[in-house]
Amino acid sequence: MRERIALFILCLSISLSAWSSQPLLWNQPAVEAQCPLQHQALWVKYAGGNACIRYFFAGNLTSAKNVVVVLSGDRDTFMRRDPADIPNNTLEALDKQAQKLSEKIGLPVIILARPGTYGSSGDHAKRRQPEEFQALDAALTGLRERYGMQHFILSGHSGGATAAAAILTLGRKDIRCAILTSGAYGILERAERLRIIRGEKSQRDKDINGLAHPYDPLEHISGIVADPKRHILIIGNSYDRVTPFDLQAKFAAALRTHGHWVSLIEWPAVPPQFHQLKFSPLRQNLQQCEL
Repeated sequence: MRERIALFILCLSISLSAWSSQPLLWNQPAVEAQCPLQHQALWVKYAGGNACIRYFFAGNLTSAKNVVVVLSGDRDTFMRRDPADIPNNTLEALDKQAQKLSEKIGLPVIILARPGTYGSSGDHAKRRQPEEFQALDAALTGLRERYGMQHFILSGHSGGATAAAAILTLGRKDIRCAILTSGAYGILERAERLRIIRGEKSQRDKDINGLAHPYDPLEHISGIVADPKRHILIIGNSYDRVTPFDLQAKFAAALRTHGHWVSLIEWPAVPPQFHQLKFSPLRQNLQQCEL
């Protein structure tokens, strides 16, 4: 009997190991039967539809007081590649990323995969539409139901910062802090500026992906719940050529006007785009969150 149990455990371990090293699929339809709930996934329902959202984590999430949630930037170049050729595109690799960050900051970490990326259903080409942010918001609710954590610290870079800011506007009361680096705000204005730089035709009603009616956090600040203990940090570089710093400053000013505790911080960045920031701004500024 013991031998059978040992063999079963060995087979299960091999199966889980094989699963964790498989490339994650991108831009897949939302099919509940194909959502691997036993492998760090959530099937969520929201006003715009359904989604299977993948997450990767480290640390003890159960009843945790504060959990850092990381949202990655846009991955449009990756989504046109074979999943096997996308860097760190496995459950194992992303769990390891979460583990490294968790060890450095001393808090549990969740890397939450935006729709269409890293195994989450959806179309990443249709990012910054309301459905993307509604699905992520529903996923946070699902994580709270699954693990019972109390508060989230939202963090994101570039498009991930925009996503985190959008989640803030959806009325959540469990966001303890937000650290948003090089985020895109004033989405239509930004798109027009980039088209001018590229010598492209004007499309004032379309975002940089050619989509109308993007969800711009700058236009939905009234949806952010008042919380005097929640610190929102807007961090960027004044020479940023991808997400203009003056639009980040505009977002910070609008937050202040609505009574929120916000800091606008200029940070060293990598030339020539000055979009990727140096020296791990999340880790360096986490102490500014009242935890």
